[in-house]
Amino acid sequence: MALTVKQRFFLTILVLAFPLSAISGDPDIISDFVVPMEVNNTLLDGNFFTYTGMRPLINSDPPTNFTVTKATMAEFPALNGQSVSYAVVQYPAGSVNPPHTHPRATELLFLTYGVLEVGFVDTTNKLFTQRLQAGDIFAFPKGLVHYQFNCAENDFAVAVSAFGSAAAGTVSVPSTVLATGIDDEILAKSFKTDVYTIQKLKAGFAPKA
Repeated sequence: MALTVKQRFFLTILVLAFPLSAISGDPDIISDFVVPMEVNNTLLDGNFFTYTGMRPLINSDPPTNFTVTKATMAEFPALNGQSVSYAVVQYPAGSVNPPHTHPRATELLFLTYGVLEVGFVDTTNKLFTQRLQAGDIFAFPKGLVHYQFNCAENDFAVAVSAFGSAAAGTVSVPSTVLATGIDDEILAKSFKTDVYTIQKLKAGFAPKA
């Protein structure tokens, strides 16, 4: 069965960004932990190793927008050198986490509520998909393009993602391809479609007034 233009575009955009930096990761440290220069080491206590940024999520209302709440080295300096970070991802009904990569880490996604359709594309262009229910865990290999979609029409979903890096990094494929000034004709030829279709897609990523 022949693929439609939209299906071809989706598969092409999934495989567009392959990880040249997939072998990179967090450096090993020679101390137990890394203390920022502005922190007095003699006054260090348990507060330094505690992150409270997730507390508002405990009693929050169901999400109305796709939201990612991170606990990476940027938000939680104690993670520097520890090769680990977390994110809580909230998906309103019908929302999508668009195709993206994490160049420095594998993502281990634990679905705590709802249902998700997920997938990733490997370096042979093979698409792996799965429908998850609450309690399932799915692994997105380091550097590969992947996505999540809340296929429920009337219910939200919540997932907790763990990363094997304190700074996994996120590269959004649609934004990188469509919002960085690549010529419309080049994109049309790359995706085997027309300039009008590319311009319509770009319009969806234009800054809102």
